[in-house]
Amino acid sequence: MRKLLFIVIIIFSRVGFSQTFEITGRVTDPEFTPISGVNVYLVNTTFGDATNEKGFFQIKNIPSGNYELEISAIGYSKKRQKITIEKDIKIDFILIPEAIKTDEIIVTAGKYEQKKSELPVSTEIIYGTKLIERNFRNLEAAMRFVPGVNMTEDQISIRGSSGYSRGAGARALLTIDGLPFYTGDTGEIVWEMIPTTEIQRVEIIKGAASSLYGSSAIGGVVSAITRDISSYPRTMFNAYYGFYDKPYYKEWDWSGLLRPFNGVTISHSNTFDNFGFNISLTRLEDLSYRRDDFSKKYIGFLKLKYEFTPKSSLLFLVNSFNKRAGNFLYWKDSRNALVNSDFVSANRIETNRYLLGLVYKNLRSDQTVLFFKGNYYRNNFTDNSSPSNISTSDLYRLETQITSSLNKHLILTSGVELVPSKVNSSLFGNPSAISAGLYSVADINFDFPLIVSVGLRYDYGKLDSLKASGSISPKVGLNYKLLENLIFRSSLGTGFRNPTLAEAFTSTSTSGITVKPNPKIKPERNLTIELGVTYSYQSLFEIDFALFQNEYYKMIEASVDPSDGLIFFNNLLRARIQGFEIGSTINIIPGILKSNLAYTYLYSRDIERGTSLKYRPKHSFTGSAEFTNWHFGLGIFFRYQSRVDEIDNELIDLGIVRDGNLRVPVYQTDVNMSYDLISFGLPASIYVNIKNIFNYNYVELVGNFKPIRNFSFGFNLIL
Repeated sequence: MRKLLFIVIIIFSRVGFSQTFEITGRVTDPEFTPISGVNVYLVNTTFGDATNEKGFFQIKNIPSGNYELEISAIGYSKKRQKITIEKDIKIDFILIPEAIKTDEIIVTAGKYEQKKSELPVSTEIIYGTKLIERNFRNLEAAMRFVPGVNMTEDQISIRGSSGYSRGAGARALLTIDGLPFYTGDTGEIVWEMIPTTEIQRVEIIKGAASSLYGSSAIGGVVSAITRDISSYPRTMFNAYYGFYDKPYYKEWDWSGLLRPFNGVTISHSNTFDNFGFNISLTRLEDLSYRRDDFSKKYIGFLKLKYEFTPKSSLLFLVNSFNKRAGNFLYWKDSRNALVNSDFVSANRIETNRYLLGLVYKNLRSDQTVLFFKGNYYRNNFTDNSSPSNISTSDLYRLETQITSSLNKHLILTSGVELVPSKVNSSLFGNPSAISAGLYSVADINFDFPLIVSVGLRYDYGKLDSLKASGSISPKVGLNYKLLENLIFRSSLGTGFRNPTLAEAFTSTSTSGITVKPNPKIKPERNLTIELGVTYSYQSLFEIDFALFQNEYYKMIEASVDPSDGLIFFNNLLRARIQGFEIGSTINIIPGILKSNLAYTYLYSRDIERGTSLKYRPKHSFTGSAEFTNWHFGLGIFFRYQSRVDEIDNELIDLGIVRDGNLRVPVYQTDVNMSYDLISFGLPASIYVNIKNIFNYNYVELVGNFKPIRNFSFGFNLIL
């Protein structure tokens, strides 16, 4: 007995006097933003910790030995790393957002936070980290890789909603932090004004959303949501440099040089008590692969937030955009494909755009939140034609929105908005417009797994001297969760779009094209139907399938008046667009290797003429494979679009665009490589991009070559 007691004392004394160590570090996301509440522990032990609000963790009193460290958090891919404890260790980690997240939060669909898995419509999300890594400094370029989305130059088409209307009007609505973002004259989307380095995520809603957002949302909504204001000092410095390769044919090499492009962004964010801010300035320069297509841009961004109380706050937003650029419209001919046409009368443009917005939020109770929103958008454009084309527009918008959880089964969102605008232009004259809308949407949750969404909106619009018009836009949507991983959805809704001031009043002759006004133009309307299903298996893969049909009435298109040969915008089409989408996300090696595949089939018809609609490809495919491990990332991205059947033959027949009928399918392959330097103690990442790696030549619009192969190198530093 004494011997046994002696052995026990010896063992405990050795344990008591054995040396222990600690592990410390920090966990962030790919933007080096701290992640709080991350579980960090040694597998099969009781040693562990959770990160604090600044992302730091500390695990103490660890005996020496070999261990496996696991880092996990909801919404992020889990990481494991084998370590040997022989001394104190400091180690930092970057967690990657999960590849499959059916419970992603979407704000755009109902103007309040909802789970993606509970929506009755198809949605997509682009994360801001990908915009930086892939060097997308214009959101337009990123939209080309979104399933179901087609871009013709800067005009977006969601499931075939648009062709190309020469910058007049859009059938999708762009918002930034919930504020609609379109010009007061042409109603177009200015993608390049969005500060991509300040974007947290972009939400895309497919299908008519006029019941909630009114005119311009006839085809869907693209919502850019900026980064949250940091609770501590955070400075970001981002820069890149790149160049275009030589053209495929020597005859196209008009400069004999490698044409460079570059950009730099500096931003800072901080919070002082109840006041916080984000501020950034971006400078972009591109000497272009095409002659007369250079550009120099400055983008300013300011986001201020003041919390009066824990229940009320005021958000102030400023976005400025100043651009000096060339004006490439279409090629001279196919042998001079990168040289401007002789018909182009203006080869220099200058634009100055400013958006100011206010959002007041008041939590009236635990069940009710009230918003007051207002914004002002000023747009100024001029060129060097003789005489100069000049346009200045001022658009004002006011909205009141209230969202109430009336009981555990019913959430009601209602609002009213007023939008006046005024234009002073050599192109459109000096017209004014006013529109107003009243909407209400109810989301009903039943005791069984069914969610029903019902909405109605009334809009009134008047364009200057044109007759006023009104429109009612109802919608109904269903979401049924048959199993935890099998969800069915359906939606039926109507949309409308008032003609823009440009479509009604344009009167100009430039670059070989003469456009006349149309005082008889009327709003266009549509009916959209969708049936969809989503199936997921654990966190390994997800597959989504959707059938859709859109019926368009009095569709506005640009056409040639046979009586005088002039171009004008008119209600021409009774159109039908049918199709389906199928997409999958496969987590091949969770947290390390993933793949995304998506195919869209589109059958678009002009019912009256029996022809395809212009600029709508019948087949579209996007695919990607992304590897992330050992602080290194490699991504391959591919997109395909079939050759479009119909284009602007009028420009070809009039002899304005020579060889304009030349077009091919689109095959674009991009490669991205990145490396984060956090293992060296630096909160920075570097990235290399090769876009259009096979130097494939294609056009989206007649006589307009898309970018040839180009290379860029950049870095992102967070202090």
